Amino acid sequence: MQISPQQVLDALKNVEDPDLKKDLVTLNMIKDLQIVENEVKFTLELTTPACPMKDMLKNACTNAIKHFVSAAAEVIINVTSRVTQPTNSSSLDNIKNIILVSSGKGGVGKSTVASNLAVTLAKDGAKVGLIDADIYGPSVPTMFDLVDAKPGAEETADGKTKILPIEKYGIKLLSLGFFADPGQPVPWRGPMASNAVKQLFNDTNWGELDYLIVDLPPGTGDIHITITQSFPISGAVVVTTPQQVALADTHKGLAMFRMQGIDIPVLGVIENMSYFTPAELPDNKYYIFGKGGGTELAARFDVPFLGEIPIIQSIAEAGDNGRPVALNQNPLLDVIFGDIASKIAQQVSISNAQVANC
Repeated sequence: MQISPQQVLDALKNVEDPDLKKDLVTLNMIKDLQIVENEVKFTLELTTPACPMKDMLKNACTNAIKHFVSAAAEVIINVTSRVTQPTNSSSLDNIKNIILVSSGKGGVGKSTVASNLAVTLAKDGAKVGLIDADIYGPSVPTMFDLVDAKPGAEETADGKTKILPIEKYGIKLLSLGFFADPGQPVPWRGPMASNAVKQLFNDTNWGELDYLIVDLPPGTGDIHITITQSFPISGAVVVTTPQQVALADTHKGLAMFRMQGIDIPVLGVIENMSYFTPAELPDNKYYIFGKGGGTELAARFDVPFLGEIPIIQSIAEAGDNGRPVALNQNPLLDVIFGDIASKIAQQVSISNAQVANC
């Protein structure tokens, strides 16, 4: 008996996206269904190229068709993605999701996390931009070997001038460090700093982006308030280290996103410098700064714990050499950063779906 499209769709209604809590057909994730005799071919359109359940959903679709339609069916699935965005996004229409990387404390490796997160999402196939909004110590120029680089500009059809971000490693980059002498301090006043940061968003030709990662300065100051209240933010990622002195400040930084007038979804907590692993003993873990602080912080605020990043010499060396370590095909770190990036993309999709259903 010839397999019908309706039989296939009815079978796939039994496959639910575990995050969005609806079946794939209702979510309109099944595209281009074609049936030739026993061959069933379609596209599974996920909500992010970094989906951590890609293989699980693909296998579930195959099993559903073989169980509910025909055990002899030959199922061919092409997996693609279409990154979602918040339905209340009212500006920066070409940028689907703005993700803030924040911490209440300096020195926790926030810029390293932001840079490697951007690189990992781009490696997965997403269109990614990175803004270094740390006015006090911009790190992106060093981490991407762009210390002396200057972005270009173009004039639009309506006579406005737009900044052109610098592209490197598949990422579009802008930093306040590009507009200042690397050897000179810049004593920013609050309003001046806020206006400068706004320009990085509003006066730049970013093109189409799935994710714009924003590396925030430490603390909870003018820059944080300006960005959270001026632009549609998909969510914030909070970076901490395990010791109590860092957790006390990070607690305040996370709580800021829950304040009235800000109210930004917290996508989760990342614990950096969790443990030391010597290169010659890759299976050994030494918790020199304590253990479990990031997990406790996430539990305290009922947000996801996104993962632990170890202290490994190659991470620091890669940043100093201008080539983030996620580019270097380190098996251990590929798994760690890949898992964290997938969880963040997953949380963005969940948050966007919740906003759409409100």
